[in-house]
Amino acid sequence: MATRTDTRSPAPHAADIHDVIRVHGARVNNLKDVSIEIPKRRLTVFTGVSGSGKTSLVFNTIAAESQRLINETYSAFVQGFMPTLARPEVDVLDGLTTAIIVDQQKLGADPRSTVGTATDANAMLRILFSRLGKPHIGPPSAYAFNVPSVRASGAITVERGAKKTVKATFNRTGGMCTRCEGRGTVSDIDLTQLYDDSKSLAEGAFTIPGWKSDSFWTVRVYAESGLLDPDKPIRKYTKKEMQDFLHREPTKVKVEGVNLTYEGLIPKIQKSFLSKDKEALQPHIRAFVERAVTFTTCPECGGTRLSEGARSSKIKRINIADACAMQISDLAAWVRGLDEPSVAPLLTALRQTLDSFVEIGLGYLALDRPTGTLSGGEAQRVKMIRHLGSSLTDITYVFDEPTAGLHPHDIQRMNNLLLRLRDKGNTVLVVEHKPETIAIADHVVDLGPGAGTAGGTVCFEGTVEGLRAGGTVTGRHFDDRAALKETLRKPTGALEIRGANENNLRDVDVDIPLGVLAVITGVAGSGKSSLIHGSVSGLDGVVAIDQGAIRGSRRSNPATYTGLLDPIRKAFAKANDVKPALFSANSEGACPSCNGAGVIYTDLAMMAGVATVCEECEGKRFQASVLEYHLGGRDISEVLAMSVTEAEEFFGDGAAHTPAAHRILDRLADVGLGYLSLGQPLTTLSGGERQRLKLATHMGEKGGIYVLDEPTTGLHLADVEQLLGLLDRLVDSGKSVVVIEHHQAVMAHADWIIDLGPGAGHDGGRLVFEGTPADLVADRSTLTGEHLAAYVGA
Repeated sequence: MATRTDTRSPAPHAADIHDVIRVHGARVNNLKDVSIEIPKRRLTVFTGVSGSGKTSLVFNTIAAESQRLINETYSAFVQGFMPTLARPEVDVLDGLTTAIIVDQQKLGADPRSTVGTATDANAMLRILFSRLGKPHIGPPSAYAFNVPSVRASGAITVERGAKKTVKATFNRTGGMCTRCEGRGTVSDIDLTQLYDDSKSLAEGAFTIPGWKSDSFWTVRVYAESGLLDPDKPIRKYTKKEMQDFLHREPTKVKVEGVNLTYEGLIPKIQKSFLSKDKEALQPHIRAFVERAVTFTTCPECGGTRLSEGARSSKIKRINIADACAMQISDLAAWVRGLDEPSVAPLLTALRQTLDSFVEIGLGYLALDRPTGTLSGGEAQRVKMIRHLGSSLTDITYVFDEPTAGLHPHDIQRMNNLLLRLRDKGNTVLVVEHKPETIAIADHVVDLGPGAGTAGGTVCFEGTVEGLRAGGTVTGRHFDDRAALKETLRKPTGALEIRGANENNLRDVDVDIPLGVLAVITGVAGSGKSSLIHGSVSGLDGVVAIDQGAIRGSRRSNPATYTGLLDPIRKAFAKANDVKPALFSANSEGACPSCNGAGVIYTDLAMMAGVATVCEECEGKRFQASVLEYHLGGRDISEVLAMSVTEAEEFFGDGAAHTPAAHRILDRLADVGLGYLSLGQPLTTLSGGERQRLKLATHMGEKGGIYVLDEPTTGLHLADVEQLLGLLDRLVDSGKSVVVIEHHQAVMAHADWIIDLGPGAGHDGGRLVFEGTPADLVADRSTLTGEHLAAYVGA
């Protein structure tokens, strides 16, 4: 072994000076020339009120540029298949490393997407069963519910030298259930919801949304196809006519000289409505689908999605459907019991994946759980699975509120995971509001001071101790602790739930008090959502506000989403004696050059597209003639540029007095969105802003009971106070409010607490406490009680 004789300490290596990520002049969204240095191989937490610019700086600037630069290393051919990213608006970005983004975007809600398919655990199980399963039924695809069996035979021509025709047969064994096509459920259509059989087609028999009697592509193709009598009531159709009407295969027909395709009503409805994700449909279409279609468990596969052959192959009396239905913590124990040297590397990889689920607090899930049913926090933790055992170092991990949806008991576990990633030599950037996670940071960046246009600057940079003493909004509220309420409201009644047994619930009997603020608590996976969404949400008079994402294009904005634009358009139309459609940028009033988008997009194939402000309307989105019409001295583009607070004053009195618009603006201000501009695209809103926008929209609905699912998600400590005030106002106005929540401030503020547990999955699903917060603190018999007692300092 060589010995070193030179004892002098070497000069610092040139490579060692690059130990910070340097951002200079960032201007994405509301950022105002932000310049900052972030230490590498440290845990940096970004704080600030919701809408202050945290996501714009971390995700849309640092992580986006890192991904763009990595994508540029691939060939132009490969880049053509990748998402195109534009360079963020920033002067200098130095010291970037490869960024792995773990955000809260919901996983795809495709009916065939499950926790197992999203994490590759299913792929490994399929290989395991194809090697060890008895009887052996085929390759891994034979156990896949997404792969249909295919059989083909015929003559093929081989063009090699002299052409010759040979007979060939082709077989592929798949595991898909033929009845439900791998969905696990079959749908029955209630025909009475599709048409009124006492009417003829000419009389407008169809009751399907959007099927107008003069529609060339829908109604008229049936009435004028020549296959049906348009003047005959549907109930008088012969057996053949009914078969043609409901089930006929696609057939070419001529309507007024135009070639069209006629197809039976049921396959047409299945293609146009049922093949789409129900959550992505417009509200009135979704209501129609829920009325017209009943989904039942597939009678052939019992909801397992798999063919009989796939279910017949077993390892130790367990088939792949049983394995996927097990709670993951139990499945991990079963896999550990398999000792087969021939598949040892596979078993090791599968054990690691399943143990990662348990370690990250998702051991209560099953691999056959549809991804569309996961909450935002669960989806984010599922995405973390593949990174936990990674050997990569010097990576930048970017997290968006990793504690969302976590009970205080589980936050410590998440903190340990973040620290473990950092200690392997990685840079960890976390956008977070929870003080428990901010407290473990090596470096804190506080953005603000306000939200929207009042934010976008760095208010503080430094240690957690410095933040506490810094005097910023986050610093002032960092050690806030809500106290238990001294006077509690008295219930005016009760909502009785008896024998609730959805998912992991074990015949739960509970009375939810009405007329008060009732909070449902328990660790993640204890059965809170199953209890409330399974037994309460569907009842009459219940307004349920869940964690589902707001869907909207770059043309959608708060004014269109909340329905505010309708009364504004009518007010403009009435004041100027013209049509309301003129004041829509998506209709007659749109600028012809940019079609009302305000910008013109130029697609550059595998390079980032370019968006330039439309020269004709200068980004105002409307025709010049429309902007000549005024209401209260303002044109429509000026009104859409107003903030909610300005618009509330504008439509409150004077010439522009519009009560219908004022009511909606009041609700937006009530949920703390006074700073948003009415025309701001929904795609630029933060997660917390989107949830509050949804809350403001639902507050206008007529209902006596409000159900809120973790409304503090994405809210700053200072915003939680405002939310508590809003909940109080709702209850004091005579409403009943039921909140599923992990935040101790909301628990302390409750009139009544219902705690489920004691654990998650099959260790939960039981009622472990019901009573007042003070009783829960005094009792300390549950995990929630212990953490709430520590929080209020009892």
